[in-house]
Amino acid sequence: MNKTDALINAGAASNSDIERAPRAMYTHAFRQNAVQLVLRDGKGVAQAARELDVNVKTYANWLKLARAGTLGAVDAHRVQPVTDLQSELARVKRALAQVTEERDILKKATAYFAAQSR
Repeated sequence: MNKTDALINAGAASNSDIERAPRAMYTHAFRQNAVQLVLRDGKGVAQAARELDVNVKTYANWLKLARAGTLGAVDAHRVQPVTDLQSELARVKRALAQVTEERDILKKATAYFAAQSR
């Protein structure tokens, strides 16, 4: 095995070991304003994408959709209004997670101190 093969094998990771970066989520207003930089202000696509820290291909897709008049439909299926019940459920889940964590810490502390007193 040569040095190149050793480096490749040393750095190799299976697909399950590689964590994917979270997918960027952009609001409709952000997309609209971003598209206006090119359409209204006359900036170049690459320059505007760099300024906004957006992938050039993503930016070009937004422009294509805006010119077709369908930019508003992007991710429309993901946007759901949050009801009072949903927000209450989320709050209760957060509280439950915190209380569960506190309980687990107390269990471990009790076991530790019980072992120390023997």
